[in-house]
Amino acid sequence: MSTLAPARGFLAKTALTLEMVKVAHTIFALPFALAALFLAAGGWPGTRLLLLVVAAMLCARAAAMAFNRLIDADFDARNPRTRLRALPAGLLTRRFAAGFVVACAAAFVATSWAINPLCFALSPVALAVVLGYSYAKRFTALCHLWLGVALGIAPLAAWCAVRGVVDGSTWIPGSLAIAVLFWVAGFDLIYACQDVDFDRRERLESLPARLGPQRALRLAQAFHVVTVAALVGAGLLARFGAWWHGATAAVALLLLLEHRVADPADSKRVELAFFRINAAIGPLLFAAVLLELFA
Repeated sequence: MSTLAPARGFLAKTALTLEMVKVAHTIFALPFALAALFLAAGGWPGTRLLLLVVAAMLCARAAAMAFNRLIDADFDARNPRTRLRALPAGLLTRRFAAGFVVACAAAFVATSWAINPLCFALSPVALAVVLGYSYAKRFTALCHLWLGVALGIAPLAAWCAVRGVVDGSTWIPGSLAIAVLFWVAGFDLIYACQDVDFDRRERLESLPARLGPQRALRLAQAFHVVTVAALVGAGLLARFGAWWHGATAAVALLLLLEHRVADPADSKRVELAFFRINAAIGPLLFAAVLLELFA
């Protein structure tokens, strides 16, 4: 039982909720969305559209993370690694968290409506994917790939925000989506290795729990090979030059470093691999797109 006092007042509860959903971790998917946005526009996409896409990304991710914490609160309470999170520790009520999810989901749909009819029509599908991930570990060990899909739709969504249609050019953000899918699934495999014993005890599905940590880590390496290949493919489809391919080579080196650093038995090394190294990949690739377009 936590000895910390529950948050009091709307602002305090909102601040705690934002901390709970790790808003800063939007850095994983947002740069890929921005890269696709600028690429689809062939340059500056306009201030209004840029702000709408950023707002949609923030709302969708916040809704998904809060929903995940809400749905998994009982599991988190039994897991020594997560029992001090806001909901299992009693710092935040489930009712407030549920209201936050509804508000963020509604804001996402409203923002999609403001972008264009295609984004509005697809917004329920996007919500189903990102919210549905929270149930994935109950029935499939492929939950890591589901998470990859949830983040991988970001560049596709941003492309649709500019173009308003799906056509042959969509293969460019499609390649970025594949890269994100396997990048995220790979580093989620590394992260999930920390909870192998807990997942097996609670009968939760995960590839590390099913395959064992060592085989899961080898699979994560294979996933990241696919990531690099997809980034090369995206560059070829977009007819990018040295900036993009140099950034792709740098990403390959960062992923190699991630696998050398990652050790599921050492939480500090996992944090370094999962949060620090991965956090550099999206901004690096977004910078490469800007250089390709404007340099």
